[in-house]
Amino acid sequence: MNVLVVGSGGREHAICWKLRQSPRINKLFTAPGNAGTAEIATNVPISATDIDGLTEAVKKHKINLTVVGPELPLAYGIVDRFEAIGLPVFGPSKAAAQIEASKVFAKELMQRYHLPSAQSVAFDSSREATIFIERREPPFVVKADGLAAGKGVTVATSREDAVAAVRACLDEHAFGDSGNSVLIEEYLEGREVSVFTFTDGETLSPPIAACDYKRALDNDYGANTGGMGSYSPPEFWNSDLAQEVELNILQPTVQAMAMEGFPYTGVLYGGLMLTAQGPKIIEFNCRLGDPEAQVILPRLETDLLEIVEAVSQKQLAGTFVKWSTAACVGIVIAAEGYPGKSEQGLPISGLNPPPKEAMLFHAGTKLAQEKVESCSRVVTDGGRVLTVVGKGPSIEEARRQAYSAAPKVTFPGSFYRNDIALRLKRNAAADS
Repeated sequence: MNVLVVGSGGREHAICWKLRQSPRINKLFTAPGNAGTAEIATNVPISATDIDGLTEAVKKHKINLTVVGPELPLAYGIVDRFEAIGLPVFGPSKAAAQIEASKVFAKELMQRYHLPSAQSVAFDSSREATIFIERREPPFVVKADGLAAGKGVTVATSREDAVAAVRACLDEHAFGDSGNSVLIEEYLEGREVSVFTFTDGETLSPPIAACDYKRALDNDYGANTGGMGSYSPPEFWNSDLAQEVELNILQPTVQAMAMEGFPYTGVLYGGLMLTAQGPKIIEFNCRLGDPEAQVILPRLETDLLEIVEAVSQKQLAGTFVKWSTAACVGIVIAAEGYPGKSEQGLPISGLNPPPKEAMLFHAGTKLAQEKVESCSRVVTDGGRVLTVVGKGPSIEEARRQAYSAAPKVTFPGSFYRNDIALRLKRNAAADS
């Protein structure tokens, strides 16, 4: 098969890496891809949101199946466009992608179908939202309604911070149209976990879990980012918890979407909080996470091509999805200034040859026209530049491998957190 992967991040590099292991892959393309995908696929210089251009590329390169990585093209309706003209594609429809593209839509769905989640109220007026905040006790969680690259959520420990977050969305338009409405939610206490399942709208694969780190600096200091690292499996994850999440959250959500007339296919990503009252939904995403994809796909033992093809054909029931018991730890190497503006075009050293201890997934990288000094042609092209992933029989061993490799890959101003998967308290039940 000829396969196209849409996107340019670490998630898409990990998807390409896993697909390349399939014996059924003939030609593999990425659009637009990065310097890492260029090593294992053919990059096509088309934006992930250029649906017209992607449609033409699929026809030109005789693509048999398109795998959509990021949320934006899904929210823009790439699946609807492709399916309308008979092009096989993996991912949810535009209507189904609202589960991530609109937090108000997702929250109303949770409320209608009694899915366990935080209490919340939606506002499109900063005045009304401020009145609401002033009458209640902090902390608050303030969420921009639309897509904000993982940065539209504020945990406010004071009324002043909550009001500032509301005004940033509704009055200052910090997130553009994505902030035309806001949700104010109750603050949930517990352990946070990301859970993923493949689904064709009826059948769900066994859920796989990971934990990520959003703050830029050690000990959860610094600005909120798209993710500075992750690990899988969580030390508290076990078969009983997996079954509870599947039966009480994932399956009912897929059924609810079907009842609403928006059958959900692709990857369903639940951001959950494990509270004293049980798992509750923080949010849903309509795709694999980044950097979580980089630590869960190396644990996938089933041919990824078989899975995405079965999902796109609504035949997942006939596919056995198996995850290994191995552990993975991923460390994001970021550019100076991230998550704010960062300089691009900086030469990256340590890639030729790459560290033997770990896997490297490229995100914000590109190929320079010429070799830069004594380094390779690979230069920085974004804030999150690379993810270094260690794999081993335990989190401790995977972490050792990742942190052994991370210092070997450098560029001017590069930085990473030193506490990914550090000081985890293993629950004995996690081994069951």
